[in-house]
Amino acid sequence: MIKIILRIVGTISLILGIIGIALPILPTTPFLLLTAFCYLKSAPAWHKRLLESKHLGPYIKNFQENKCIPLRIKVYSISMLWLTTSISAIFFVSLWWVRALLFAIAVGVTIHILSYPSQPKR
Repeated sequence: MIKIILRIVGTISLILGIIGIALPILPTTPFLLLTAFCYLKSAPAWHKRLLESKHLGPYIKNFQENKCIPLRIKVYSISMLWLTTSISAIFFVSLWWVRALLFAIAVGVTIHILSYPSQPKR
């Protein structure tokens, strides 16, 4: 039963992580790391397939091994974060406090992303 729950949680986490690639308000890395953990404990074949994935595998391995986010991913993530936040706040939100909240979240996520090194420590 636990393995089934871990597979479900891992799959939901994977979906959210993939959505987070295009929607920077969702944190991609924690969702993908949760997916890797859930699959490792419940379905080793799924875990292996995830790590061998052309697009997600290197990202997960790099973060697990080096605790860093490559500069190009930082630039892309922060750019998309501010683009989508600004569009949402300007065109879709009329309440000033909701706009302020969106920008506060964007500032927090930006600080979090920038807190990781761009290259592994040697």
